[in-house]
Amino acid sequence: MPSYPAAGVKRAIPRVLALYALSRLVTTVFLFAVLPFAAQGDCGSRCTPDLRFFSGGWDATYYRHIAVQGYPASLPIGPDGEVKANEWAFLPVYPLVVRAVSLTGLNVDLAGIVVSVVAGAFAAIGLYLLVRVDGSDRSALWAVALFCFGPLSFVLQAEYAESLFLTLAFFALHAIRRERWSLACGLGIVAAFTRPGALAIALTLGIVLVMRSVRARGRARLSRRSTVAVVVSGLLIAAAGLCWPMIAGAVTGVPDAYLRTETAWWAGFIGRVDFLPLTPWFLFWGRYLGLLGWVAVLVVAGLFAWWIVGSRRRMLAAGADPLVLVSWPASYGLYLLAVFLPQQSLPRLLLPLAPMLGDPGLAERRGLRVCLLIAGIAVQPVAIVLLWVLGYP
Repeated sequence: MPSYPAAGVKRAIPRVLALYALSRLVTTVFLFAVLPFAAQGDCGSRCTPDLRFFSGGWDATYYRHIAVQGYPASLPIGPDGEVKANEWAFLPVYPLVVRAVSLTGLNVDLAGIVVSVVAGAFAAIGLYLLVRVDGSDRSALWAVALFCFGPLSFVLQAEYAESLFLTLAFFALHAIRRERWSLACGLGIVAAFTRPGALAIALTLGIVLVMRSVRARGRARLSRRSTVAVVVSGLLIAAAGLCWPMIAGAVTGVPDAYLRTETAWWAGFIGRVDFLPLTPWFLFWGRYLGLLGWVAVLVVAGLFAWWIVGSRRRMLAAGADPLVLVSWPASYGLYLLAVFLPQQSLPRLLLPLAPMLGDPGLAERRGLRVCLLIAGIAVQPVAIVLLWVLGYP
């Protein structure tokens, strides 16, 4: 179990929060700068020249409907007889928290922004704790800086569930590193009802179990009690991650309501298809690039695996425990490959891979990390225009 000097962590947390606060100020300036341009576009209420409503566009409208009205009892059907996009694609924890905060008298939109911004601060802290190397803050603080000032960091103050999911996921992974299995289980279960992706936490637990049982590498093998705790935690998180489709089916009376709802977003890209794990990326790129698209998917997957293997080696050299920090991106990357169609939302869905920013290879190269930070800030207004004003993230 990695140790963390309490004094060192306490001194670093204010710096983490200062980085986060500064990044929110920068992002807010960018959003205000884009508002006049957005207001000229033909994109409905989300383009009103009011930052509160501007931050509540796209998928935020579904979260707002859930917070105010709940989920529909039946699926909306289009003229073609197919299920239309609807609220069942979105999980309930974030809108429930927004609804609770709105009971204080805040407007639902403002409550959503408050929840996202506060949760984003905790996500930054969770990321710092997760990637911190004993005795060194450099990698962790740079990871936080790159995360907070990244191109898609504007999502951290939009009315999306990202900030809350990232907080739960990062602290769950930190709990796994600290071998606090019950805490990891609880956070993972809540994450499973916050945003899709918690199945990767369950898979991370599975990898940890296998690696600690087969090849402890100088560390004590898991005790029988810990082994049972890891197995139970992983199974409970996995069950929670698979539970929502059954709930949607039970309420609407349509067994595959959740899958039909999710694939409704795919229709504009690849037409109506039945969901089959591990096929979406190949279907998408195969449609536009043919066989070359399939090859591209395999190349990207290979490069991702190569980076993970190299990251593990660099973490070991830096004295860090790479097990969770390598298992998580491998698990989440496999999750994205298995279930996600790689369209405009892909950059946003890559945010949970932020622990990879703690790679010692980045922290040791001052020029590279400075360039990445500057690039992240420079690209952010472009990302806001392309993935918020003109298209959805």
